[in-house]
Amino acid sequence: MSGPVAPEAVAAALPELWSPRVVAELDDSYVKVARVHGTLAWHSHDAEDELFYVLKGRLRIEMEAATVELGEGELFVVPRGVRHNPVATEECLLMLIERKSTLHTGSEVTPKTRSLAEQLRPLP
Repeated sequence: MSGPVAPEAVAAALPELWSPRVVAELDDSYVKVARVHGTLAWHSHDAEDELFYVLKGRLRIEMEAATVELGEGELFVVPRGVRHNPVATEECLLMLIERKSTLHTGSEVTPKTRSLAEQLRPLP
């Protein structure tokens, strides 16, 4: 990946919902974008934090102890080990920063779970 990237434009062009795509690498982390709507799944990442940044729209991150509502330009870090469920009542564009070892839905496997190979596919 070389050259500038417009995360919001890349996310908007993604054909699938809840299917993050890697747009950059930073040390031991990936920068990903996603187009989301609806609910992903309750899951956690035992060894990794996960940063959600809203490019467009609104995102609710449900956690067992609290719920966080994010608007455009806001970010939140879900700490490692915290069960969470991202929800977007309308289409939302996200940027995520995660360690390269982070599994999409942690140890939970659902029809929406994407492998790292799927996330590394060439961008549209």
